[in-house]
Amino acid sequence: MKNILVVPYNSDWPKIFEIEAAKISNTLGDNCIIVHHVGSTSIPGLLAKPVIDMIGVLKDPEKSIQALEKLGFKYKSEYNIPMRLYFNRSEGVDTNLHVYEEGHPEIELNLLFRDYLREHPDARDEYAKLKETLLKEKASFEKNNSIFTGYNLGKDAFIRKILKKSSFNRIRIMKCTHYAEWEAAKRLRLKYFFEPLSIDDPYTWTFDHKEHAHLILYHGVEIIGYAHIQFWPNQRAALRIIVIDEPYRQHSFGSQFLQLCEKWLKKQGIRSLQDEARPNAVTFYRRNGYVEMPFEDPSGEPPSSQDVAMGKNL
Repeated sequence: MKNILVVPYNSDWPKIFEIEAAKISNTLGDNCIIVHHVGSTSIPGLLAKPVIDMIGVLKDPEKSIQALEKLGFKYKSEYNIPMRLYFNRSEGVDTNLHVYEEGHPEIELNLLFRDYLREHPDARDEYAKLKETLLKEKASFEKNNSIFTGYNLGKDAFIRKILKKSSFNRIRIMKCTHYAEWEAAKRLRLKYFFEPLSIDDPYTWTFDHKEHAHLILYHGVEIIGYAHIQFWPNQRAALRIIVIDEPYRQHSFGSQFLQLCEKWLKKQGIRSLQDEARPNAVTFYRRNGYVEMPFEDPSGEPPSSQDVAMGKNL
């Protein structure tokens, strides 16, 4: 069970941020575009965990790791946000540092949420009451098959509501983590792939398997698409499923989703993405640079006789 400490707002937090942000900016030099103060400690009057949350906007995030480690930060992973570098430092000033390439939608998301609560004291106070309520619940201190505690997951609906009021409308991908994301993934899998065959989903075991990634596509706060990717040896991956929910089709969301998946996979070291395309999807893949390519499933499973084996070198 995880201990969660939440304290009243401390007016020193912005000053602490400025000092730490200057250290980061000076260390990273020209690679650092700007450092933002985000999270609850950036919102005057809001109770918060005494941890300074910062976003570093960089030209080349991958080049920052060694320099930030010299400042005492520990690189963790991207966790649930593709193409984020997440760092933590517990010695000295307790800090969470989220590093993004310029233009990443999570930057705007965090700034809009912060600014809305700064400008709307009623929303800030509602958020504070939600935190107090969650801290009274045992489930808030537990991780039930998730990388996050119930406390973090319990704030998700409120955050979505504020982002909607803030008119956040960016396209972004996330690894399935929150309850709503997993429910959407299961729904889209069944609706478009398994219910038409009158069978249950036979691949739910992949939801908790290190060789499989399950990604959600957001348009603003709405979940509009889903992808299932399997990692293969030799820097290869298979796109097992990619789908846009029917109400959101014909808006180029499918191509944007595929391109984001490719960009993320390339950063993971993947050099070839392959797919068994339904005949009616071949044009879509060709339009996105895919060609006919042997599928060569390393499991030895024979290729589908009904689909077209396609691939793309990333």
